[in-house]
Order: sequence, then structure tokens, then C-alpha cells
Amino acid sequence: MAKPSSEGDSSTASRTGSRSTMGESSLKGCGFSSFTGFRAEKEDVLRLAMPLYLRLAMLDCIKKKDVDAGDQHFQTSSSEDDPCENPVVVFINPKSGGRNGSVLQDRLQHMISQEQVFDLHNVKPDEFVRYGLGCLEKRAEKDNCAKEARKNIRVVVAGGDGTVGWVLGCLGVLHEKDQFPVPPVAIIPLGTGNDLARSFGWGGSFPFSRRSAIKRALQRATNGRICHLDSWHVVVQMPGGEVVDPPHSLKTTEVCDVDQNLKIEGRVPDKVNCYEGVFYNYFSIGMDAQVAYGFHHLRNEKPYLAQGPISNKIIYSGYSCSQGWFLTPCMSDPSLRGLNNILSIHIKRKNSSKWEPIEIPRSVRAIVALNLHSYGSGRNPWGNLKPDYLQKRGFVEAHVDDGILEIFGLKQGWHASFVMVELISAKHIAQASSIRLELSGGDWRDAFLQMDGEPWKQPMSKEYSTIVEIKRVPFPSVMVNGE
Repeated sequence: MAKPSSEGDSSTASRTGSRSTMGESSLKGCGFSSFTGFRAEKEDVLRLAMPLYLRLAMLDCIKKKDVDAGDQHFQTSSSEDDPCENPVVVFINPKSGGRNGSVLQDRLQHMISQEQVFDLHNVKPDEFVRYGLGCLEKRAEKDNCAKEARKNIRVVVAGGDGTVGWVLGCLGVLHEKDQFPVPPVAIIPLGTGNDLARSFGWGGSFPFSRRSAIKRALQRATNGRICHLDSWHVVVQMPGGEVVDPPHSLKTTEVCDVDQNLKIEGRVPDKVNCYEGVFYNYFSIGMDAQVAYGFHHLRNEKPYLAQGPISNKIIYSGYSCSQGWFLTPCMSDPSLRGLNNILSIHIKRKNSSKWEPIEIPRSVRAIVALNLHSYGSGRNPWGNLKPDYLQKRGFVEAHVDDGILEIFGLKQGWHASFVMVELISAKHIAQASSIRLELSGGDWRDAFLQMDGEPWKQPMSKEYSTIVEIKRVPFPSVMVNGE
């Protein structure tokens, strides 16, 4: 994979000086001379804008969903201009960051260009990948600017973990089609937990009011080193006819790609519904997902309560208390009992093709398969385990690109609270390269699951099993480290 090249400080300063006057009288391509106002500010953020004709061509292709729609703009390009240096595009979720995303969007458009900052409500990341990057690839052989922009472009995602995962999933299509390089992704954290941002050095929050913070984030996005992140494919197979409202990250599929070498313990109906998706941080089932589900519905019904990460966390904590998680030993509701009543787990260990069953502790009411070191706004429930303990349990040190998920359990709310303040570690269950979950209803009407903070209610059948299978995507996601 090609990595964007960087040039020396003296070379950069020389080019900056030579263009300081050209920019005021010309709209010529790759010299970024179309930006006449606020010249010093543009230079501070390393000239991130692509030439005007290229920006307009990409935008036309995206809007008209046609890679040929921008042809007329290439007639205004000049072959004498230098190639683009640090092109970026930004995807922003205006509803993130306590509804302050729109303020950040205006500032980013001012500092880079209006055509390179996309509101996710208007331009979807898959449209950018197919038509925007497709526009550059089609002209790369004849247009040097298009060639360099496609090779060096980086993507900045301003939003929460769900938004970042959405963009990463769309960029993953480039791997499948062998269209390289895949643009690396930097993050401006605007969500509540921001665990992906924390894991790659972008922090857990962003100071909207400080213009210097935006400049610094863009500098890190263009200069930061590239690293990799494991992605995990999920297939959900459920009895046909069940009504489910899946999250954005799950899509219907006609093919249920579950491993036929592992026999399903319960019954499977003739007709099944299948969904598939990808997660990057965690997959969970149980009480934590139920609390998240209630919180998301409350926030959607009463958006005025979502005024920022702090207020979100307060509401989230209050909702977890109201769900009975702290009183589970005293409750008779079947949905508050241990997951071992409805769930069985099989795993494949790393470098093994054999499935093996894993015992679920009776006291566990939430099970999490974790990919990152950060969960629930920066906590590390797996813990920093000592070498002796790792060896005793047959574990290895956890990394975000090691092809392994850490599986742990949370008991009642008090146990989860102590885990989240890192007084104790979670209940360690296993490390796995593949996971099979089989759910059987019994007295449970519904189970609650979530992927990367997107929860849903899963209907349970008394007669038939629901299958969830998780395996690693064969190619990694490409990230920019912000440290």
C-alpha cells in the first residue's frame, strides 16, 4: 500500500513563498491558488484543498452518481501546475457533538473548501467512494493532479464511533475490488464514547470553540503515521417472519454465511432471515445492550436532552439504574437472569480451525467481544494483564490488529460499575478468532444486542434458534494515528 510522501520543511517553505502572490490572481490547479482570502490560515493547515476544477468534477460526479459527469471541468485544468500535496475530504455528522457539528462544519469548509467537507445527510460515504474516487481514478492516467490526489488523499471523519465505522465500511469496498491505495482515516471525536478515536490517539472529545484545535487536528490528519485495525464480520440468522428493526450497521442478505461444520444445537426453520454487518470496537449481548437500546430511543424521542457528551453520560447512567441491572439478584423477570439460560458459545482460537464450546458463568448478564483497548468512553475492562496470568489462562497480550477478540462478561450493575471505574477487571472468558452465539428463547421474549454502540431488540423464538457468527474480515481497515 502506497503511503503519502512528505517533503522537507525547506521545500515546503519555498513553494509556499512562490505562490503567495500567484494565489491572488489565478485559479490554476494544483498550486491551490484558488484560495485568495485568509492566505496565512490556508498555509497553516498545509494547503489541504484540491484544485478548483478537481473539486467541482468530483462533486458533480457524486451529485449525479456518474463518474463521467465531471468531464467538462477537466478542460480548465493546466498540465503545467504542480501535483497536489495533502488532499483531504471530511465527513461530518452535524448531529454529533451535542448538535454542535454544524458549527464545526462551517469552520472546516472555510479552512479547506466547501466541496471537500461533506454533510453525511447529503453525501453518503459509499457515494464518495464509488463516484468521487472513481472520478479521480478514471482521469489519473491523463491528469497528474487527479493521479496525485487519488494516491495521497486522506479522509477525516468528524463524528462518533458509529459514523467512523460507517465510513470505514464503505472504504473497505476498495479492498474487495483491489483499488489501492485505500485512503487512511483520521478522526475528530464528536460522539459520546469515542472509543475508536481514543484508541488511535485522537482523544475523547473535541474543543469546538478553539480554531487552533481544528488546525492542529488537520495537521495530524495529514502527517500522522498509518496503522491498521481489525474489522469483524457479523452474520445474524433468525427464524423467518420475525420483525426486527436492525441498526444502520446491519443489512439484509440472501445468503446466510454461517459455518456448516458446526452443528446448530437447536432447531432451524425452513425459512430464515439473514443480516450481515461489520464492527470495529465491540459486539455485545445482554443488559448493557438493553440499557443502550433504551437510551437511544429516549434520545431520539427527546433530542433536546442530547446537548453534549456529559449530559449523554448522565442520562445513560440514570437509565441503567432504571432498567433493574443493579437489582438483578432480586428480580424475577426472566430477562434479568443470567445469559447462560438462553445462550451457548463456541469459539475458534487463533490459528485453529476447530470449534470448541465455552462455558458461560451463571452470574454473567452481559457478554462483550472487544477488539479495542477502549470501551465505554475510554475504559479498559479487559485490563492490563500480567504475563503470569496471561500464561496461566492461555491468553496473549491484546492488540487492535492481532486477529483476536477478547470475550468478557459483566455481572449485575455493581460489578459493571467497578469494572468501568477500573477498580477490578471484567470476568475474563476467552480470546477467539471466530465466535458462534446460539440464542434460544425459553421464557425470554426478546434479547438485546449491539455493535459499536448501535443497539437493537432481537425477537426470541421458543421453538427455533437464532445464530450470530463473528469472524475477522480478511483485510484490515487503514487508520491515521493522531499521536
